[in-house]
Amino acid sequence: MNEPGILAIFNDCRPGREAEFEGWFQGEHLRERLSVPGFLYGRRHQAVSGSSGYFNFYLTESPDVLTSKPYLERLDNPTPMTRKVMSEIFIDMNRTVCRRVIRSGGFRGAFAVTLRFHDKPNEAALKSELESLVRQPAVASGEIWIALDPRGMLVSGEEKLRGGDKKIAGCLMIDTLRQADAETIGAQMSKQFPGAEVGVFRVLCSIGRDNL
Repeated sequence: MNEPGILAIFNDCRPGREAEFEGWFQGEHLRERLSVPGFLYGRRHQAVSGSSGYFNFYLTESPDVLTSKPYLERLDNPTPMTRKVMSEIFIDMNRTVCRRVIRSGGFRGAFAVTLRFHDKPNEAALKSELESLVRQPAVASGEIWIALDPRGMLVSGEEKLRGGDKKIAGCLMIDTLRQADAETIGAQMSKQFPGAEVGVFRVLCSIGRDNL
């Protein structure tokens, strides 16, 4: 079975432009992205703690969807609102095309802990930690994402508007039911993986293809 694709995005919003950012995301962007063939699910988050104010990800049928012609055409032909948001409102953009190597646990949670790795992570160590975490009743599920090699990927029209994006090498995401548990796990993960950038986020909303 092919591994699903993940588009992982961490960013901040220019101060004073939050209403426009929110209006674009909720009024246009999520539905537009889920209408691209191969996109299955998207979820938005806002930070409780960490270095990025916002985090969102999209699940696709395979990583190939994220370099497909229909998706690239969308990126190279942004709507007027998207053009404005990308060039004026998005800041500190970190966007990475990944493959989901494992998902464990049967639920989605209300809070998420993310460990962002800037060097290729030890997948075996992450899998071992994930299997331990999902045995806790407070944990809904977890996923490991490994970045695809960005070399050879075209720089899209949207990325040019943003002035270029940062990348990660991989990510461990843990979903919890409650904020206190997410904060506790985040603190533990900071000690166990000192090279990772740890964030705690609350879920704002999610959308799947059956919601369109």
